[in-house]
Amino acid sequence: MFAYIARQPIFDVNREVFAYELLFRDGEKNCFPDIPPDEATSKLLASSHLSLGLEEIVGDKLAFINFHRDTLMYRFPTSLDASQVVIEVLETIKVDNQLVKACKHLRGLGFLLALDDYDSTEKWRPFLPFTSIIKFDITTMSAEEIAKLVPELKERRIKLVAEKIETYSEFEKFKAMGFDYFQGYFLAYPELVRHRTLESSKVTLLELLTASAAIKMDFDRVNAILERDVSLTYLLLRFINNPMFNKRNKITSLKHALTYMGEVEVKKFIALIALANLSEGQPSELLQMSLVRAKFCELVSVALKQNDNPPIGFLTGLLSLLDALMEQPMEGLMKKIPVSEEVKDALCGRQNLLKDCLLLVTHFESANWAGIKKLAAKHELKQSLLHSFYNESIKWGRSMQACAHQ
Repeated sequence: MFAYIARQPIFDVNREVFAYELLFRDGEKNCFPDIPPDEATSKLLASSHLSLGLEEIVGDKLAFINFHRDTLMYRFPTSLDASQVVIEVLETIKVDNQLVKACKHLRGLGFLLALDDYDSTEKWRPFLPFTSIIKFDITTMSAEEIAKLVPELKERRIKLVAEKIETYSEFEKFKAMGFDYFQGYFLAYPELVRHRTLESSKVTLLELLTASAAIKMDFDRVNAILERDVSLTYLLLRFINNPMFNKRNKITSLKHALTYMGEVEVKKFIALIALANLSEGQPSELLQMSLVRAKFCELVSVALKQNDNPPIGFLTGLLSLLDALMEQPMEGLMKKIPVSEEVKDALCGRQNLLKDCLLLVTHFESANWAGIKKLAAKHELKQSLLHSFYNESIKWGRSMQACAHQ
C-alpha cells in the first residue's frame, strides 16, 4: 500500500522545528475524503508501517501521530520507536476507563502523550497526571478562555501547543501567555514590518539568483561572482557532490560541473546556494520548506512536459518563500531578480500552470486532500504520482539541507 503523508511543522519559541505532525491517508480511493482521519492512521500504519520510514519524513525530530481508539486499546504504537513518536489523542475519541488505562500503559513504555484540541471538559481530567503535551486550537476557544487554563497545566509541567497560529502577532500573544510550541503558517506569512537590509553579500547572492534565472547562463559572470567569495564555491561543490544527486563522479570545479551536469542542473544548484545563504538568520524551516517546494514543483512541471531552461518549476518552488525570508513584499523582490514572467506571475499570485504547481505543494503542507484531488484531475495526473513526488521531495530537501550544514 502506498503511504499518503502530509507533514506539518510544530515550532518552538525560537521558531525552530520541534516536531512534525504527520497526517495520513491510506490509498487513492480512501484518501479523499471518505474515511475518518483517526481510522486512516491506524489502517495505514497497520498495513504499510510507514513505507518511507519515520526518519525519512521527520529526520531527528519528533513525530506527532493521531491514533484511533482501537489502535490505542490494542497497544499498536508499541511497534514504533517511543523516542520518535508523540501519541495524539483526538478530542473526538470515546473516553472510558479502558482507554485511560491503555494510554497510561503506553506512557509507561516511554511514549509521550498529547491531548489534541483540548477543551478542559471533565473527560480529560484522568489523563492529566500522565499527559506531556496539550494542544489548543486557538480558533475554537478565545485567548481569554485559554489563558485561564494555562496556570494549572503549567503547574503540572505540561507543555502547551497553540494550533492554527497564522500571524506573528498571534505567535507573540501565545508566546507571552506561556505556550511552548506553535503550529500554523505564521512563518510563511510574516508581517512585513521591517525589511532585511541588502548588504553587499546579499546583493552578490541575488546576482547568483539572477544568473540561475537567465535563459543562457553567462559562465564568466558566474565565475566572477563566485571568485568574490571562496565559501560560495566550496558550498556549490559540496552540494553538487551530494550523493542524493551525484553518486559516481567527484566534481572539482564549476567548469567540470557545467560539463558533467549540464547548464540546467548547475543553475538549480546555484539558485539553491544563493537561497541557502539568503536565509541566514531566519528559521531553518523556511529553507526546508523552500527546498521541498522546489523539488516538488520541478517534478510536477517535468511531468507536465515543462522541460525548460532555466528550470522554471524548480525556481518557482525555491523562491516561493523569498518574501518571508527577506521580509519584503514579493512584488518588490521580483523587480530585483529578472526571472521569467511565468515565474513572476506564479510567485505574485497570478494564475498559470506554475501557480498550480505551488498550489499543489501547499495543499500537501496543509493536508488538503480535496484540493490535491481537484488539481490532479485538472492536469490529468495520478494522485499516487503526486504523493510519490511529495515523498521524494521531503527526502531530497532533508538531504540538501543536511549538506548545507555540514
